[in-house]
Amino acid sequence: MTDRNGVAEPNGLAEQPLDVAKLQRRLVEFAAARNWQRYHIPKNLVAALSVEASELVEIFQWLTPEESARVMDDPDTAHRVTDEVADVLAYLLQFCEVLGVDPLAALAAKIDRNERRFPVS
Repeated sequence: MTDRNGVAEPNGLAEQPLDVAKLQRRLVEFAAARNWQRYHIPKNLVAALSVEASELVEIFQWLTPEESARVMDDPDTAHRVTDEVADVLAYLLQFCEVLGVDPLAALAAKIDRNERRFPVS
């Protein structure tokens, strides 16, 4: 099965509802099965998050605004973008798990603060 950009989705994931808690559990289990927990400390995870975000930036670095708006039109570039988005999200979710941060609650609270800070005129 493929998504709207023609990128293959792994083994029927499109058919199953995903949520943050399930994904975080899978990441914890993945790391535990490989005995990587000792490396998953906040310092390492935030550094990895920064590296992955930079790899996402690299894809767009020299594109014009018009080219960047069409980046998902090319299947190879679309695949690179989705891989880097996945890497960024994976490290962010692992970081949140280690520190006990609920990422959805944090985002909702931030949106609430921004709505108060920047009211519609």
